[in-house]
Amino acid sequence: MKKLPDLEAWAVFAKVAEMGSFAKAASELSLSQGTVSKAITRLESRMKANLFHRTSRRISLTDTGMAALERATRILQEGEAIEDEIIDRASTLRGRIRISAPMSFGIARLSPILPAFMKMHPDVELDLHFGDEQTDLIRDRFDLALRISNLMDSSLLARQLCKVQILLVGSPDYFARHGKPAHPRELAGHRGLQYSYARGGNHWRFRHTMQGEFSQTMSTPLQVNNAEALQPALLAGLGLALQPAFLVWKELRDGTLETAMDGWEAESIALHIVTPPGRIRPARVQAFIDYAAQQFMNEPWAELQRDFSASAGA
Repeated sequence: MKKLPDLEAWAVFAKVAEMGSFAKAASELSLSQGTVSKAITRLESRMKANLFHRTSRRISLTDTGMAALERATRILQEGEAIEDEIIDRASTLRGRIRISAPMSFGIARLSPILPAFMKMHPDVELDLHFGDEQTDLIRDRFDLALRISNLMDSSLLARQLCKVQILLVGSPDYFARHGKPAHPRELAGHRGLQYSYARGGNHWRFRHTMQGEFSQTMSTPLQVNNAEALQPALLAGLGLALQPAFLVWKELRDGTLETAMDGWEAESIALHIVTPPGRIRPARVQAFIDYAAQQFMNEPWAELQRDFSASAGA
């Protein structure tokens, strides 16, 4: 089996030829003189030919060394160019960022913050993919993802941005016709509008600080794989749903939806930014993470969550 070319040694050879000295090349490359000498000896042994004439005072290229010099110099230059380009891309705000985000949150909450970032960093390209299915960041080559969930153990790096309260909601008309439940056992007989990816499926679980935990299996005449698609049925009074605060905060503020079972809480989740393993991120990716984190700290639905938390504790 043929060995790989000794590219490091060829780069060292090119630098020695350029500097005209083993010692000067070693200094330029931040290597010991012994390391440089061994690299050249390794090449000459592999090529079965001398690359330099050596005397006590100077070195000069042999005919073989002269024939190899141009291509060896290209190896050195290409290697330097690759590293310079990668370092430049990593340290400057330029290039593409691939982002995965849940569909409803991505359209409703992520999209509106993008224009300001794009104006601040015109050389950064954003490539967004919206979908509620969980993507494989490494396989699909995403730089980062927004995930609204309780993250399981993972090799991914995660930064929690904020909690996301899950609220039991329905329309005033629905509650007028079917009654407003005060305890999870009263959900029996109610119609549930179900988000397909919800943890627990149609087994709705709640917790009360004084009464403990309780779960209720719901009849679910409507199931969707995007929670925003439940809104028309909710507003039409066709059932109850467990919805994240960011999807219903406006309707709760204007009274077209109401919460039920005050004091009982569904399991809250959190908004995270996750990135592939490895602590070194390009500057453009880190800049977007910091920008998004700052923006989502001031979301109006986060204020709504604090209002509900305060009233629940009262």
